[in-house]
Amino acid sequence: MKIFVAGATGALGRSLIPQLVAAGHDVVGMTRSADKRETVRALGARPVVADGLDADAVAQAVAEAEPEVIVHQLTALSGGWDMRRIDRVFAETNRLRTEGLDHLLAAGQAVGAKRFVAQSYAGWPYARTGGPVKDESDPLDPDPPAKLRDALHAIKHVEDTVPSIEWGDGIVLRYGGFYGPGTGAGGEEMIAPVRKRQFPVIGNGDGVWSFVHVDDAAAATVAAIERGEPGLYNVVDDEPARVHDWLPGLAKALHAKPPRRVPRWLGRLLAGDAGVVMMTEVRGASNAKAKRELRWQPRYPNWHVGFAEGLG
Repeated sequence: MKIFVAGATGALGRSLIPQLVAAGHDVVGMTRSADKRETVRALGARPVVADGLDADAVAQAVAEAEPEVIVHQLTALSGGWDMRRIDRVFAETNRLRTEGLDHLLAAGQAVGAKRFVAQSYAGWPYARTGGPVKDESDPLDPDPPAKLRDALHAIKHVEDTVPSIEWGDGIVLRYGGFYGPGTGAGGEEMIAPVRKRQFPVIGNGDGVWSFVHVDDAAAATVAAIERGEPGLYNVVDDEPARVHDWLPGLAKALHAKPPRRVPRWLGRLLAGDAGVVMMTEVRGASNAKAKRELRWQPRYPNWHVGFAEGLG
């Protein structure tokens, strides 16, 4: 199939494109930077340069590619991680999940694309009530911390809009927290603070996180492109984990000292309300639907295996 990947040089795009090419697909990779043309070529795709927030540029790029499938993996999260200012960290990504999504959908409809696959997130948006692990039928958080409200609004826009398109099959993949090469958990954004004991367990550390290795996320995306039915899918590993388990486990995998533990009041000063919620209250996600309907199986089944073997 002819596949148009928007966000070709992001962490997922760099893993996804080689897997698509290996499966025999004809791939065009969109990047915002002309300097990354050769990176896209090296991955096996034909490069096109366009800003995802420029409707005319996106329309032209898609029209020239004439894809059967469009994959929306546009984010802007390479500027560092600051939990106290998480709203600023996600500001441009929120626009890419709203305005950028709308530009790609319009372009896809204009060229008669048959399928549209978009990125969402399973890491914190579920309602913080009931059991520790949620599936695709469970509600999202009706009252997130103030600094996450715009991000949740953008996620809801993706999840409400894409599955409801009438001109093609709309699929949304709720990825867990990425780790592995080129990702936050595989790079210095997370590793350096863990090694320096600057990433503490806040409060009881009972927040439940769902992870997925970036290569496994890419494999699930290939499966969704090739055989997914319209709808939502959680793309996470088999074992959601509480912070007080996985964070010391990550430190051990890095041969670092165990993380410090700080009370909630101090955590609020260090990481803000959003950081405290992520450390103490968020719910994990079940991958049962993706495994069943996409016939996908993660290579790294849990964080124990993944952190030991898949960080580099």
